[in-house]
Amino acid sequence: MQQDYPYALIQFYATAPYACSYLPERSARSQVATPGHLIDTPIYSELVRRGFRRSGVFTYRPHCDSCKACVPVRIPVQDFRPDRSQRRAWKLHSGLTSTERPLALHEEHFQLYQRYQAARHAGGGMDLDNREQFSHFLLQSHVDTRLIEFREYGMLRMVSVIDCLSDGLSSVYTFYEPRLPRSALGTYGILWQIEAARRLGLPHVYLGYWIEESGKMAYKSRFRPLEALQDGIWQPLRTQP
Repeated sequence: MQQDYPYALIQFYATAPYACSYLPERSARSQVATPGHLIDTPIYSELVRRGFRRSGVFTYRPHCDSCKACVPVRIPVQDFRPDRSQRRAWKLHSGLTSTERPLALHEEHFQLYQRYQAARHAGGGMDLDNREQFSHFLLQSHVDTRLIEFREYGMLRMVSVIDCLSDGLSSVYTFYEPRLPRSALGTYGILWQIEAARRLGLPHVYLGYWIEESGKMAYKSRFRPLEALQDGIWQPLRTQP
């Protein structure tokens, strides 16, 4: 990484091994960038291009001893073309309206988050998050972060937390109403971010990490073309969905 000020002030350390959240019976390690208060939008944009992500003010990337399963991926928005299923999702939720809200705790958002975690990720730990943990995870940020809510007929349907980078949008987290009988809100949320990046003249939407062996990550590979950071170079992801 360029070592001019203030990049020269950023330091990196490797964590001790911990249980992998995605692949059972594997251990993981992370490389962490510090100090967090110096990682502003320009520095974080550069870190994301190098495969980092953030959780609250914690900026990290996988640094496992013998595993390279976590692959950073991004969508080149000008080349993206939705497939039939994605076009259906866009049409299905065409009645949604989006509104930017202050990056703060909104009780209605937290209640939706709890329903989403209980329905989609029960037993994963995040389904037990309290308001403080929710705030640390999604609402603490030193970069340009936007909180977008989506409503239909006045009812809250989805919330997306998105970082605005120098070269794209980075999808931090999206959660949505799990009780709707017919929905494709997760797909719609990514499509909305692609369109938002186009309107802003930003070339990429960063989707975090993709793991070929993880079924929970399969949806990311359906957005084509998809670029992957492999061997330090962004290049087309060749694996078929």
